[in-house]
Amino acid sequence: MSWRWAGSIGAAKNKLEEDARLQDYQNVGLVVGVTGIVGNSLAEILPRPDTPGGPWKIYGVARRPRPNWNAKYPIDYIQCDVSDPDDTQAKLSKLADVTHIFYVTWASRPTEAENCQINGAMFRNVLRSVIPNAPNLRHICLQTGGKHYVGPFECIGKIPSHDPPFTEDLPRLNVSLFYYNQEDILFEEVDKRRGLTWSIHRPSGIFGFSPHSLMNIIGTLCVYAAICKHEGAPLVFHGTRDAWEGFQEFSDAELVAEQEIWGAVDPNARNEAFNCTNGDVFKWKHLWKVLAEQFEIENYGFGEEMGSERVRLEEVMKGKESVWEEIVRENQLQPTKLNEVAVWSYADVVLNIGAGYFVSMNKSKEHGFLGFRNSKNSFITWINRLKSHRIVP
Repeated sequence: MSWRWAGSIGAAKNKLEEDARLQDYQNVGLVVGVTGIVGNSLAEILPRPDTPGGPWKIYGVARRPRPNWNAKYPIDYIQCDVSDPDDTQAKLSKLADVTHIFYVTWASRPTEAENCQINGAMFRNVLRSVIPNAPNLRHICLQTGGKHYVGPFECIGKIPSHDPPFTEDLPRLNVSLFYYNQEDILFEEVDKRRGLTWSIHRPSGIFGFSPHSLMNIIGTLCVYAAICKHEGAPLVFHGTRDAWEGFQEFSDAELVAEQEIWGAVDPNARNEAFNCTNGDVFKWKHLWKVLAEQFEIENYGFGEEMGSERVRLEEVMKGKESVWEEIVRENQLQPTKLNEVAVWSYADVVLNIGAGYFVSMNKSKEHGFLGFRNSKNSFITWINRLKSHRIVP
């Protein structure tokens, strides 16, 4: 087991149906972004019989109707657009029994100034709807990320950043970043309620399962591999040599969820910010081999070594919508559009960022969270999850 209470990643959840019948809940969690890459793992982990703070009652909030791949979890699903203050107030102010908020969602806009505006408004809408109406609310967990240390995507590599490994006590960069706005909103709203605590969690890029996630690198790479396999094309790494050869670190979605639950219930984690990564490093050239094996592609490798021009994945995959429709039809996959399951622009960012942006996990371990993941095993597990749900062939 990777930590003191959770089963191994992807383990069978034998007692979910039994636990769903429990009525005497110790805590009530509100997961905002429950169909997202970490929200989906929270929905899976919180109902387990050995989860700290349990038995848990769970409300899950998402903008879309509940997808079938999330439907098996025993949660009360609430379709709500938290960017709409009226919709948020109408639906979330009724949840008077909430004891913990897990805020794990975000919205993407073309500029960081717009990101700050929309993401700040969404977070404030939730807090102002729940805090005044939930007398037993004890803790708010906010998920941000590693861009806290390097700035928004539009600034990475263009502004001075701290010298890695990044620690949680480093000062903010002199840039606009919606993570900073969210933290300020959190502190402002928490100060209004005596005894209300918080924790902030900063994963790096995340390996996980969520077909609709804006930053699901595994989902996007699996779709790319499926298209290459279907067309008989080589699986080319359209990124930099630094990214191909250099060491990288990522965060497993279940591990992030575990840390967030720990942060919500362990006194040692109160009012603190924590980095969260798997605890190991990998090279894309090694995981690229794994990706090729998972889709039975024999011809794969770094673009320049394969005679491929330096071109971004977003450009390579232009006009492939009909190809994806054919793959979905031939393999009887769940009906999806290409732009729903693959975000080429995000993959291009990941595959073109230089190596060496490491964070320190010392603070998290010193406060009592000892979770870790094997990144290669995590990569394979989430590929298999996408296949088992018929998202990719």
